Amino acid sequence: MAIRVRRSITELQDEYSKGNKKPLEDLMRAWKGIKELPPDDPRSFFVLGGYHGEPFRGGGWGSSAYWGGYCNHGNILFPPWHRVYLYKLEKALQSIPGCQDVMLPFWDEASEDSLKNGIPWALTQENFQLDGKQIANPLRSFVFNRSITDNINGDDPNYSKPLGYETVRYPLSGLVGTEADRIATKKHNALYPNYAQNVQYLNKNIIAWLTSYIVVNGKRIETNVHQKYIDCLNAPNYTLFSNTTSASQWNEDHGTTIVPLESPHNSIHLAVGGFDAPGFDVSPIAGANGDMGENDTAGLDPIFFFHHCFVDRVFWLWQKKHGKTESLDIIAEYPGTNTVDSQGPTPGMAPNSWLTLESPMAPFKKDDGTTYTALDCINIEKQLGYTYGPGSLEDHAAKPVLAAAAQSATAIRVRGINRAGIRGSFLISAYANLDGKKLHLGTEAVLSRWSVQGCMNCQTHLEAKAAISLHGLAESDLANARYEVEVHTHDQVFRSSIAQSKEARKFFLTEVR
Repeated sequence: MAIRVRRSITELQDEYSKGNKKPLEDLMRAWKGIKELPPDDPRSFFVLGGYHGEPFRGGGWGSSAYWGGYCNHGNILFPPWHRVYLYKLEKALQSIPGCQDVMLPFWDEASEDSLKNGIPWALTQENFQLDGKQIANPLRSFVFNRSITDNINGDDPNYSKPLGYETVRYPLSGLVGTEADRIATKKHNALYPNYAQNVQYLNKNIIAWLTSYIVVNGKRIETNVHQKYIDCLNAPNYTLFSNTTSASQWNEDHGTTIVPLESPHNSIHLAVGGFDAPGFDVSPIAGANGDMGENDTAGLDPIFFFHHCFVDRVFWLWQKKHGKTESLDIIAEYPGTNTVDSQGPTPGMAPNSWLTLESPMAPFKKDDGTTYTALDCINIEKQLGYTYGPGSLEDHAAKPVLAAAAQSATAIRVRGINRAGIRGSFLISAYANLDGKKLHLGTEAVLSRWSVQGCMNCQTHLEAKAAISLHGLAESDLANARYEVEVHTHDQVFRSSIAQSKEARKFFLTEVR
């Protein structure tokens, strides 16, 4: 099998600007093609994008035993499920006439270009010249060619989308399911009528998420998503690397601040989907609620796949760094290894069953008709026939793995946050108030669904946790600090503060209302 290369989309942009236009044009042609396929074609973007959440299928549609969509979050199948998801989307792109050589590029989120400019222009530019015609850029949004109905929320179907709905990103809102939603969204979006200006708002927000830092006693402390990507490469084993549920439990039990891959992944979802970068007044916009910010509709924004392509690349870098390109190890029956952890099971999985590398990853089928498992996609080069071109983080992946002791850190430990009354995704942020300044220590983004009320297993796994590092700062650095935790939802902000003490290192937020 010839190994094909997924390249950075910035690299394709640069070639396009220098005159080699074919690679980027073919990518645009392929995306245009799958978006124009009938909505019942298995290769269509409507079908493929809809596998992640809505439109719900099978047991996910009408049974409270299932969360609804097929995606795996908060469990050990998060990296391999999305790996096969990308592979299937890529095969669909290659099925479009003339596009057999197209590979799915990655948005290199930790590159110098992203840190400086935000999202690559190929993913945000309003129009594109293709075959002598000016077309709507197929990578910036998706216009629904079939309506979807939010059956989960009953009389309050917030996430229904009509035929002709177009996905949106920060600073716009995409809630149109009810009359009240439509009125509020129309009023909010009318404040931002200029597409080019909106892209500037979006990029400023992305840059703030990727580059935030604080200075304490002359020490620069990185509190950003770029640093989280670096840190996750040192997760000591696959179980902790793979998902937030396992890492959160381990951090609570062992006093560590290990960062799982799912954590920076969540942050980018919310940054694109409508949450301001914490601690920064870059472009604060109340009411922003884009499609990438909720599990239900995230997969229907094309940028989802370029984001996840980078996440998959980081997964591969971690595998190479830890010598895990041929096998992965699971801590049996640990939090994050059960189908009801965090979100509830997906259609095709039994409720309250243990997950392994042999668990079926519905709805993805191999050529022989059997369902993919994680064992089918551990080695991307040997099993799936692709690899990744050059990009960021390679220098960090080449460094020795940090010892577990080096990943122990004083942290503000937050738990007991009940998701039941929170509409959609939210942020858990920690701050130190020091000498009259409010310093952002870090944020854990929680990628959720608009309502967990319709999922029985979600209702029994409602607690959200976070371990936010104090970044190795000494007692003397924060001797006079007061700590504050904020939970930012789409609707409001909850706050709780405590004084510096031994308990500050094990702060438990026990009630959020």
